[in-house]
Amino acid sequence: MKKVNYSNQGKKNRAAGQRFEAKVRQNLEEMGWIVSKWMNSVDYNKNENIGKIVPAKRKYNPFLKTMIIGTGFPDFICFKRNSEGNYEVIGLEVKANGYLDQIEKGMCMWLIENKIFSKILIAKKGKKRGEIEYIDFLDKYKKDFPSQ
Repeated sequence: MKKVNYSNQGKKNRAAGQRFEAKVRQNLEEMGWIVSKWMNSVDYNKNENIGKIVPAKRKYNPFLKTMIIGTGFPDFICFKRNSEGNYEVIGLEVKANGYLDQIEKGMCMWLIENKIFSKILIAKKGKKRGEIEYIDFLDKYKKDFPSQ
């Protein structure tokens, strides 16, 4: 039997995730969006449905002796001027498979309810190679939140 090297697998998965994030960012910029890395996160208490925006913590990799910056949730904040001259501000979370876990769903709902973002999109890989699919968070997960 062949032994799996989880260290190498993790490195490949992280690199693939970074490449996909860069591709999504480039795609949105081509569509006219101004895209920036979101440097904040939500300190979210799932049981009480209470949240607060806090600066994202930096992660330290002791093996490479580097700080990983930009670990906020959602991944990107995007601006675009609409036809009335106002700016639309959306959040964008990049997930290759398109699924959010329970805590991420709660954080997204909190961000929308508190009008931090007008909507949150989830970018996932499409069926064809190189294709990117954008899913509106509320369209996909509204049934999980009966109060909406």
